[in-house]
Amino acid sequence: DPVERGAIRRYLEPLEFDCALHTDPEVARAAGFEDVTMPYTGVIAWTIPAAWRPGETLFDSADRDAQPVHTAINNADMPIGPKTTGFFGTDIEVDFHREVVAGERIGRRGRRLVACTPKETGVGRGAFMTWESEIVSDRGDVAGLIRIGTYAYVPHQKGEQS
Repeated sequence: DPVERGAIRRYLEPLEFDCALHTDPEVARAAGFEDVTMPYTGVIAWTIPAAWRPGETLFDSADRDAQPVHTAINNADMPIGPKTTGFFGTDIEVDFHREVVAGERIGRRGRRLVACTPKETGVGRGAFMTWESEIVSDRGDVAGLIRIGTYAYVPHQKGEQS
């Protein structure tokens, strides 16, 4: 989705995050930007792929711990490693090369595995993985890098301990 002024405002409202660089075009221009800037913390909101589209099923089970059919962190199209059925995010690290301003369309390019540590935990057997992607702009440049940590695993069966 494009980074729009209204979307930036709606993103800031529940956080009560007041910074004129994100809300006042004149202040942003006086600081050398073309328009208001996207808060750095908004990078996930503006670059994560859609979790659901009309006509698709997001959850195919009503179980208490059901996992979504498709997510940005554990997809069936994962090209490496064994198939897992459980997953969660563990950490996020972002390095920005520049500010993103209203009017740009940003996304992620690539999904490079930069770390993989197999481990059995209390929830199951799997691996902690770190994936790196570029944050790219429709202007043709790389605005930053994002590294997302995940734990993908096969859950223990009931009564099974690690």
